[in-house]
Amino acid sequence: MSKAEIGLIGLGVMGANLALNIAEKGYPVAVFNRTASRTGTFFENAGDLRENVVPCATLEEFVAQIKPPRPIILMVQAGKAVDEQIEGLRDFLSAGDIIIDAGNANFRDTIRRFDELENSGLTFIGMGVSGGEEGARHGPSIMVGGEKQAYERVESVLKSIAAKFEGEPCCAWLGHGGAGHFVKTIHNGIEYADMQMIAEIYGILRDGFGMGAKDIGGIFAKWNEGRLNSYLVEITAAVLEADDPMSGDPIVDRILDRAGQKGTGRWSAIEAQMMGVPATAIESAVAARSISADRELRLLASKTYGSAPAPTNTKPDASVIQDLELALFAGKIAAYAQGFAVMDQASDEFQWNLPMPTIARIWRAGCIIRSQFLGTLARSFEADPDAENLLLINDFVSMMEEAHPALRRVVAQAALAGLPVPALSAALGYFDAFRQARSTANLIQAQRDYFGAHGFERIDEGGEHHGPWGSGAASA
Repeated sequence: MSKAEIGLIGLGVMGANLALNIAEKGYPVAVFNRTASRTGTFFENAGDLRENVVPCATLEEFVAQIKPPRPIILMVQAGKAVDEQIEGLRDFLSAGDIIIDAGNANFRDTIRRFDELENSGLTFIGMGVSGGEEGARHGPSIMVGGEKQAYERVESVLKSIAAKFEGEPCCAWLGHGGAGHFVKTIHNGIEYADMQMIAEIYGILRDGFGMGAKDIGGIFAKWNEGRLNSYLVEITAAVLEADDPMSGDPIVDRILDRAGQKGTGRWSAIEAQMMGVPATAIESAVAARSISADRELRLLASKTYGSAPAPTNTKPDASVIQDLELALFAGKIAAYAQGFAVMDQASDEFQWNLPMPTIARIWRAGCIIRSQFLGTLARSFEADPDAENLLLINDFVSMMEEAHPALRRVVAQAALAGLPVPALSAALGYFDAFRQARSTANLIQAQRDYFGAHGFERIDEGGEHHGPWGSGAASA
């Protein structure tokens, strides 16, 4: 066999599937895993694709098997393991070789690694990959950050393995440095919000109306045929309709109500806060997972305060179902508006010039948040590239005008019934604050000036001003 076109280190679930994807597209791929037995097992299980797989026992052999300049994908655990793997490779690499971190890295670590490798002759790419195990094997959405020249070396491979939407690869170079990993982080933040709002609607139907999993699944399946058509709504229907082979009950009813998280959603909320961009739907979704994780405390609180009233056990009528559909749609729009606003601010701060229409396009297939309205989003950004917020673009103004009254009714009724809808509530609060011509921040500025002499602006005169309470007011 001729030398491999690309190398991959880390044959866990994601790495193994990505390597098979590369091999299937006709590119010889060298593979290495720290545990050598896993490399052998992977090769034996590769079947007909073995002719495009080069298993390697050592890093030195691995590097030698790749055609220079060598692109090497790292699919190892984010954090310290990435730094250790880079350090282990450096003795064997040559100038121009490309290290590609394709894990869920913190974009600030990616920027640091760029800086550390700056004068080494090596090139670094931070690459966000979305789509889970299935996406890695058959086509993920790929978000690339780094030097464009390095991307061009691997562009043909990456576009061949990426998901396709109407023939267009869901893969793009988005900017230098940590741009790719940052966009992936915000993708995951939106994903958190989307999943949480879906779960809240499920909770209303389960705990408010007493509906069973299969009946709720049927509602989501119907919604997936319309404006809510998306991967997450599709799999929600599938999950709710699936049976547990052990008990025969719906499997969702046997799953412990404690959600996990691996950090990317939390990072998106932190970065939004650091940049001063409201991302309340994302923040509330992260908080909801944290609350769910402390199940013992929740059980204690439910004994102390009691839970929500018993379900009505009355089937929701068509108007209620439509309100729930529109409420979820409005919440989804708000979450996307927040996510894109965070990316817009980061683009300015880090001088990335993030291409918003391109980001929307490469999310149309392969990734977890793929949905039918991303095409509208891409076209809207192309038509109005200077739009300051998604909620100010004509197409989405029309959508929100139709949907936000339903969101208001659903949040109000859920609150009265004691049903938690933190992400939907946050989305509504964001929308109402966003459109409030005169906010209540004038009172906050007065308070800040009273206790800290921070000053304020007046509506009728320029400059900084102070109130009539005097400098000693704070100690009064």
